[in-house]
Amino acid sequence: MGIIYNEQKRIFKLDTPNTSYILGVGDEFGHLVHIYYGKKIASTDNLSKMPSVDEKNKVWYFDGTKMEYPTGDIGDFREHCIEIRNENGQHALECGYVSHKIYKGKPKLEGLPATFSNEEDCTTLEVVMSDSIAGIEITLIYTAFEKLDVITRSVIVKNICDERVKLTKILSSCLDVENNEYEMLTLHGSWGRERNIQRKRIGYGRQGIYSERGVSGHQDHPFIALLEPGTNQTMGEVYAMNFVYSGNFEAQCELNQHDTVRLVMGINPYQFEWTLESGEVFTAPEVVMVYSSEGLGKMTRTYHDLYRNHLIRGKYRSIKRPVLINNWEATYFDFDTDKLLSIAKKASELGIEMLVMDDGWFGNRFDDNRALGDWVVNEDKLKGGLKYLVDEVNRLGMKFGIWFEPEMVCPDSDLYRAHPDWAIQIPGRNPGRSRNQLVLDISRKEVRDYIFDSLSKVLKSANVEYVKWDMNRALTDVWSHELEPDRQGELYHRYMLGVYELQDRLVTEFPDILLENCSSGGGRYDPGVLYYSPQVWCSDNADAISRLNIQEGTSLIYPLSTMGAHVTDCPNHAVGRTTPFDTRGAVALAGTFGYELDITKISDEDRSKIPGQVEMYHKYNDIVREGDFYRLASFSQNNRYDSYMVVSKDKKEALVTFVQVIAIASHAMPVLKLQGLDPGTNYYIEEKHEVMAGDVLMNMGFVPNNENGDFKAGLYHLVAR
Repeated sequence: MGIIYNEQKRIFKLDTPNTSYILGVGDEFGHLVHIYYGKKIASTDNLSKMPSVDEKNKVWYFDGTKMEYPTGDIGDFREHCIEIRNENGQHALECGYVSHKIYKGKPKLEGLPATFSNEEDCTTLEVVMSDSIAGIEITLIYTAFEKLDVITRSVIVKNICDERVKLTKILSSCLDVENNEYEMLTLHGSWGRERNIQRKRIGYGRQGIYSERGVSGHQDHPFIALLEPGTNQTMGEVYAMNFVYSGNFEAQCELNQHDTVRLVMGINPYQFEWTLESGEVFTAPEVVMVYSSEGLGKMTRTYHDLYRNHLIRGKYRSIKRPVLINNWEATYFDFDTDKLLSIAKKASELGIEMLVMDDGWFGNRFDDNRALGDWVVNEDKLKGGLKYLVDEVNRLGMKFGIWFEPEMVCPDSDLYRAHPDWAIQIPGRNPGRSRNQLVLDISRKEVRDYIFDSLSKVLKSANVEYVKWDMNRALTDVWSHELEPDRQGELYHRYMLGVYELQDRLVTEFPDILLENCSSGGGRYDPGVLYYSPQVWCSDNADAISRLNIQEGTSLIYPLSTMGAHVTDCPNHAVGRTTPFDTRGAVALAGTFGYELDITKISDEDRSKIPGQVEMYHKYNDIVREGDFYRLASFSQNNRYDSYMVVSKDKKEALVTFVQVIAIASHAMPVLKLQGLDPGTNYYIEEKHEVMAGDVLMNMGFVPNNENGDFKAGLYHLVAR
């Protein structure tokens, strides 16, 4: 069993294949203390005695002890995980151990996305603590995966007193470790340059990342890691946390006076306040913790395996996705049935398998100033209606997909004119707009029902097999007509619960539809939405060179199968750069693969390459989708070239991608030391027509072909002989 309890010492040990996580009940009161997280330990029998409270120095105890779930206003002046306010204004919480249970399997979290597993693959520990004076009971939930080095954490808070209690802060996870000159790794960016990797030395005090936008956001990402000095892809100690949530979050790292580091993660307390009536509970989202003693590469492969097998669901979880062409950059709003069919006809001749109709097909939608919320087909554009268009596309042997932005409304829309109170805005104040749109109050059931009914009518009217769910702005002027004044602090979280409910209804009602999430590109790319959709549009910037950094940061945590990646026209619409068509294809192959261009207008030379790229996708997608990922070189670090590879689980096949960004005449081609191969196996390299041993490829290295010029890419397919 992955979790054991040493009753004599009152210590819990959670084991994964290579790691142990240890916590214990520290004293007679029952304070829960953190003991260890790291490489696997065989036994708890010889652990040193845990610290206990000296009532004369209680504040010193709390301020210096490694706490498992620190609470506020009792002497621990570091970042803490929970704050409350009861009817008499009390804030302090001092929780003691009450009980625990250990069982096989993993519980669902009510209304929230979370990792899942069967009883054979994981074990769960629930520790109940309470503060009888404050009237609060806290249940800490830990799940240890027995085939992966993963521990997940969540928290359930219950009001056990007769009066209402305000929950004003609730984080999901805390880790206290001894300082080892750690660096903090986070992911930062903006629109068009999401998830760029940042590493910096941790200084004293609190530092971290957050979102107050109502979405996880382009700017910071709900991921944080501690790295020991010198950590790279293959060596070094890593402590990582990823938040299974798509709304406001914070991740804080604090180096304190005692030279310990506290790492916490959870819902951002910004404008958060949740009322708990007597007997009510609040469930916090899940944090996924990974420890690696073998560098970032091992951490990456652990997250990939977890999310592929224990987070993503549905028909497309483990199968190849259709190669699609999206009309957005081809036509923007200027299209009709004839234009779309001309694109589909040419695409079908070249092997493309799906046409996706993007923004502009509904209501009075001729630009981005109107009609969001009016999800009715515009038959002036689509002569004969949606069914006619879809049937014609199907006759060409192609599938059909459609774009929605369900969470939004334009003031110039029939929906807003009928229900202005359905928009999130403050009465009497001119609301902030973005893309001339407002956000619908999805915390309200009637709004969710309207959205779902509208989408359902469209999806049932024709053979639609793909939905792109977009979300193009952050939340502002946050106020709901439905919530009472003292419950307005619940809106941010209720909004996310509403989005999750809607997406769950969608994939339940239409289980064969491929759902792709999008938020101005990658503005809501997180584990929360992956629970409902197996892929997310990675970035609105699909320029092949920009995508090297974007996809490097994304693939640090998320499987390649989740990254929406397309070949787009040049000059690129986001950055104006021109790159070779072959390079665009090679970079997009590291994701879901598709096209975003007017196939009827590109050059004959580029068009002629599409059948070969589609064939390449079908040849390699199984290994890209399911294989182990290894980062070989980073353009963001060396400023010259980028390289990564995927290796099949049985190590019989590998695919290496090399992109030469800047050709420098005085430099020889780099030597790439491959990873993940079987050292005793010989591999035939198709593109070089030669055989090399696995140990030679990994230890002596591999020299890619000399790609003459900037922005050149090469793929190398290795097959065991």
